[in-house]
Amino acid sequence: MDHSGPNHTPAAALGRTRSHAGSGHTLRLAVFSAKPYDRQFLNSARQSHDTTLSNLKITYHNFALSQSTVSLARGCEAVCVFVNDHLDASLLQSLHDYGVRAILLRCAGYDNIDLAAAEGLGFFVANCAYSPESVAEFALALIQTLNRKTHRAYLRVREGNFNLDGLLGRTLCGKTAGIVGIGRIGLALSRILVGFGCRVIAYDPYGENPSFLNYGAYVGSLDSLLSQSDIVSLHCPLTPQTRHIINDHTLQRVKPTAMLVNTSRGGLIDTHAVVSALKDHRLGGLALDVYEGEESLFYVDHSGDIIEDDELARLRVLPNVLLCGHQAWFTEESLEQISECTLGNLEDYLTGRNCKFSLVHREKTVAATPQDAGQVAASGAGNGMH
Repeated sequence: MDHSGPNHTPAAALGRTRSHAGSGHTLRLAVFSAKPYDRQFLNSARQSHDTTLSNLKITYHNFALSQSTVSLARGCEAVCVFVNDHLDASLLQSLHDYGVRAILLRCAGYDNIDLAAAEGLGFFVANCAYSPESVAEFALALIQTLNRKTHRAYLRVREGNFNLDGLLGRTLCGKTAGIVGIGRIGLALSRILVGFGCRVIAYDPYGENPSFLNYGAYVGSLDSLLSQSDIVSLHCPLTPQTRHIINDHTLQRVKPTAMLVNTSRGGLIDTHAVVSALKDHRLGGLALDVYEGEESLFYVDHSGDIIEDDELARLRVLPNVLLCGHQAWFTEESLEQISECTLGNLEDYLTGRNCKFSLVHREKTVAATPQDAGQVAASGAGNGMH
């Protein structure tokens, strides 16, 4: 199961774009939330598309797409956005009014766009796939860092402190790891954890992936998974059904010594509930690469600012909490794949080819079902699911 869409492209968009393919028309693409690495890898990937995209002009903006910046998309045929660019119905209408007809997500998750509204306006919308191992390996790094406290040991040694008190961990071998969401990333992590000697169990709200049976067994409910697991790792997409899947009720089922890991989407966890569980010693540890309120914080240097998010402030000082800034996807291989996939999707749009990663139907406004679409990135997405 993955985040690729239903392989449909709106008829209106197809008719328009075929007239541009191979013509002398200058195709303008506006890339929002662009970092230096986005420029580097997109410019590099463009070299392999030079024949079909020879008339492409890319403009990079280092800020998010919003109502205050949308006018910069005027005259562009396409925009390229990232995870914290939120495209609601109003913003989509503004893009349409400015002449934009294609939206390229350089991420696998798509909870940041109103797909029904995009479909209704005739937009072409496509996301990207990238290495599931990049996120799975990072999830494992979070697990072992939190477990063996290597981050604290590193800081101690830098200060000349070689005392081991407070650094006691546990072996992973023989422990039970529960994976919530078995898409490509959940499957990759399962394979890694089996190599560590873990017993792996899984629960997926959108159906079972037969490939997982090579590594572990499914359980019948989330409560069953939580009550058995020493490690719980979230890899399902963020949908109305999975928002706050970890909450006051479900945290009552978790072992008090268990570690909870989230590299998918921050909204899967009710932050207030998990802070309470940590304070009450009902949860052994928490490792987050994503955060429910990350939109206004992540991917920007706030070291000189006063961060007013009280729940994040509480998490940052707890000794059994590990926080990162949504970087699980951030590898050379993933950036290469994302850039190549983004430009490939743009080619599909221009030529009218069937797009493997299209998130819109020709006649329906819904993207792939969560079972089909929810698990590359958010399972990965994730992305995150980056």
